Amino acid sequence: MKTIAYFITSHGFGHAARACAVMDALRKNLSKIQFEIYTQVPPWFFQGSLQGNFNYHALLTDIGIVQKSPLHEDLKHTLHALDRFLPFNPSQVVRLAKQIQKNQCELMLCDISPLGITVAKEAEIPAVLIENFTWDWIYQSYLSQHPEIGKYIDFFKGLFETADYHIQTQPACHPTPVDLTTPPVSRKARLFRQQIRSKLSLPQNAPVILISMGGIPPGHYPFLAQIAAQQALFFIIPGVGESLQRHENIVFLPHHSEFFHPDLIQASDLVLGKLGYSTLAETYWAGIPFGYIIRTHFRESEILDKFAKKEMDGFAMNETQFNRGDWISQLPYYLNLPSRERFGPNGSEQIARFILSLSP
Repeated sequence: MKTIAYFITSHGFGHAARACAVMDALRKNLSKIQFEIYTQVPPWFFQGSLQGNFNYHALLTDIGIVQKSPLHEDLKHTLHALDRFLPFNPSQVVRLAKQIQKNQCELMLCDISPLGITVAKEAEIPAVLIENFTWDWIYQSYLSQHPEIGKYIDFFKGLFETADYHIQTQPACHPTPVDLTTPPVSRKARLFRQQIRSKLSLPQNAPVILISMGGIPPGHYPFLAQIAAQQALFFIIPGVGESLQRHENIVFLPHHSEFFHPDLIQASDLVLGKLGYSTLAETYWAGIPFGYIIRTHFRESEILDKFAKKEMDGFAMNETQFNRGDWISQLPYYLNLPSRERFGPNGSEQIARFILSLSP
């Protein structure tokens, strides 16, 4: 039995989704593998995403950026949280390292948790950094308005550079010489399009649009009356209410539901929502158009936007245009586009092969 520790940032669900894709790919290559997961992403996310057993350890492994809402950051609270989080508590690092050793972990994977790298050094096991950005790169865009963030830029840059192995996944925000660069990494759908539509009581041949805001859905959507009037179109909106609800041509799903997000994309003809890594990657591999909201103050958005414009069909919009429903007039054009067929391995498969090559 091979045992691997995985430290995952709790900044949204995108990093956890990428980590789950890697873990499933590893398990397909090596069935006798055990994962020790350290994060504050809720356990139900991994229970719904992973096809195999794992041990979950609730732990704050990273601060990242504190969010006010899906599209807005809170730098004041981010800085306060960083002040409390750093420097790492030496006794906690030692305790975690001993736990890692007790569980006979041979390797530490980090997406993009700096604490995991520090614990790996203490436990004397190799650390693998998996990222499409690191926090020092993200924080640089806030430096002019918040010069006090500079000390964290220096700290994280130095710490990330100590990882034994470095993997970047496309779209990479700051391409550098690394051990491995992969195509986008995403979880894979489990059900066929027809199956998921049947489970949602959606017509098999009607156009279906998924509206996804990632791990932090907003409280409301101002355009609901407008899309309800589009009776020939059907919409799936996760993150609304406590149970599945059907209102004419709209299916509302709770934040935590039985439906696997890649399956919802598989059942759809177009995705609308926040421009985040996992939604982009899952939509990319599905080959369908993506209408996305640019996060103007988050540096990653510019890179994801460039990738989407080059490699995918779709369109960009700002938050106001999204809330007003300006995109509704564009739906007929994008729904008539043929899907793009993707070739080559998912990045998760390349990462799995690389990781398994590190040990005899």
